[in-house]
Amino acid sequence: MPPKAGKQQPMSVVEIASSDDEVEIGPPPGMPRKTTPSSSKSRRQHPQKMQKLQQNSSSEVITAPVPAYQSLDCRSFWKAGGYDVGPVASKAPAQGQLEHARVHPKFLHSNATSHKWAFGAIAELLDNAVDEVHNGATFVKVDKIDIMKDNSPALLFQDDGGGMDPDGIRKCMSLGYSSKKSKTTIGQYGNGFKTSTMRLGADVLVFSCATRSGKATQSIGLLSYTFLRKTGQDDVIVPMIDFDISDSRAEPILYGSQDDWSSNLETIVEWSPFASKEELMQQFEDIGRHGTKIIIYNLWLNDEGIYELSFDDDEEDIRLRDEANHGQTKLHKKTAELRSHISYCIRYSLRAYASILYLRKFTNFSIVLRGKPVQHFNLVDDLKYSKTVSYKPQVGTIKEVTVETTVGFIKEAPALSISGFNVYHKNRLIRPFWKVTGDAAVKGNGVVGVLEANFIEPAHDKQDFERSSLYIRLEARLKQMVMDYWKHHCHLLGILPPGVKTLDIQKQGAVKTRKQLPAKQHNIDLPTNEEEMTLDQLITRNNRQLGSTRRSDSPVEESIIGLEAGSDSGVLSEGDLGSMPIDQICEENIQLFMRCEEYTKKETELKQTVEELEKELEQAKRKCAQLASHLETKRKQKILQQQSEKVA
Repeated sequence: MPPKAGKQQPMSVVEIASSDDEVEIGPPPGMPRKTTPSSSKSRRQHPQKMQKLQQNSSSEVITAPVPAYQSLDCRSFWKAGGYDVGPVASKAPAQGQLEHARVHPKFLHSNATSHKWAFGAIAELLDNAVDEVHNGATFVKVDKIDIMKDNSPALLFQDDGGGMDPDGIRKCMSLGYSSKKSKTTIGQYGNGFKTSTMRLGADVLVFSCATRSGKATQSIGLLSYTFLRKTGQDDVIVPMIDFDISDSRAEPILYGSQDDWSSNLETIVEWSPFASKEELMQQFEDIGRHGTKIIIYNLWLNDEGIYELSFDDDEEDIRLRDEANHGQTKLHKKTAELRSHISYCIRYSLRAYASILYLRKFTNFSIVLRGKPVQHFNLVDDLKYSKTVSYKPQVGTIKEVTVETTVGFIKEAPALSISGFNVYHKNRLIRPFWKVTGDAAVKGNGVVGVLEANFIEPAHDKQDFERSSLYIRLEARLKQMVMDYWKHHCHLLGILPPGVKTLDIQKQGAVKTRKQLPAKQHNIDLPTNEEEMTLDQLITRNNRQLGSTRRSDSPVEESIIGLEAGSDSGVLSEGDLGSMPIDQICEENIQLFMRCEEYTKKETELKQTVEELEKELEQAKRKCAQLASHLETKRKQKILQQQSEKVA
């Protein structure tokens, strides 16, 4: 049966960036392809590496000995854009056409560098699937698959949303176009798919099924940085093909000639992980009548030449190799506890990051990571002594905005010094554990908050917010929240609030003498019945108990806290009582206690740093010895070679 031709109905063409000709993705449905020998074929062919891309009207075939499956010479993402661009001959525009700017393939790489973090790129693709919930999506699957051509890993994303018709997939692969105008959708810039896929791998293949106006279609698109580099393109070309499956048979949809369609198919097969059209079509079998499948291959390597993403550390997870523990098995107990906390796990574990990526749990949608659903984790449920604080930012609109922030202590407080705010935007996590206080500040340790800030705009990579006046005011308000919460709740952790004054002991009758002391000496004590004690007295007693558990080799602590039995340091003379008020003693006690905690923390960090440096030094010594041995071997080989040449 002959292929179906697309209806030649008029439709508006979306301009991409500076012109509609910057990205060659084929015409949208209903628009025939207009090609000329000077503007289409000659511009796409590299003068030295010609690949079979098109057939002209006289059926002249241009071929070249290009290998069937290739990868870039440089597979490190941060170095892949560092290549020289040869001179490009300027071409006069065809008659009736205007001069226009083109997008060089280098732009794909530089555009993807907006994602500093690989998990940020994965989150973009998860967002696209979540936005399909209103089209009936119930899951998004993230998994690793093996490429048969070279036995390399690839990254798979698949959802059962509404899918993309031929027009939709062309808009998806265009630069800067976004049809998401809803207040609930996460995506808005029309750039996420390109930046995220190119950040994870050099090439991406998209399969999508959709039904629009009773017409069922299948579409395939290839965005390949490898293809563009290897064929020396100076413009971004995206081969795409479409099928009409309304009659249960996949019939090609033509927008130009049959040769153009066949050329796009041949290019996709040649530069994709699949060896034939039949293998391509098999990818639609598990998609169904609607949905999208994305395969990212030629994954990037790190500086050590190893895949940036690790699939072997955990069969149910995908991890960032450079952020993991680097094989360290023996860790300090406190360090091990810190690394097991969710605030640290999200740095290297995709399962941990995906568990807190969305604020509210989905009712009929799940993220399936390597065959196992991700369990939603709400940090609010993990806080103790939590409270809700309302904040009304001045957004300059008529409608008043109120932001509810939940603040509390992490359940491990005060053992772990973790603090910060998880700030969401439209249900999506933008800044995890945003620390608004100083790194060395003791106040606020263990205080964590969660809020949804829809009144400020996220940056393009959705890992931070735009630095606006609203952002600055929010940061100041969150800092004030931490200080206020700490002041009124730190006593629940056994820490005396800053600036709290004990009650006048004589007026309250809080000083009781338990035993007879030498002349001119008095013991400072508090009531033993907790029901009779005031809040300040309880705090002071708890603070003393904390001080008694610390090392007794510090004369300063002993003289102030004075809790050791039979020690004169626990007794103050009448002269000392007259010259130093009890409030001042308690205040100095608090300051010294906090300072001691800070020094202990710094000492632990310095010891850990020393251990890491010693390990690095040992590794450097081993490498140096290996290099010296290698050089010595080379020198001996050279001497033997010279001697053999003299004998000959």
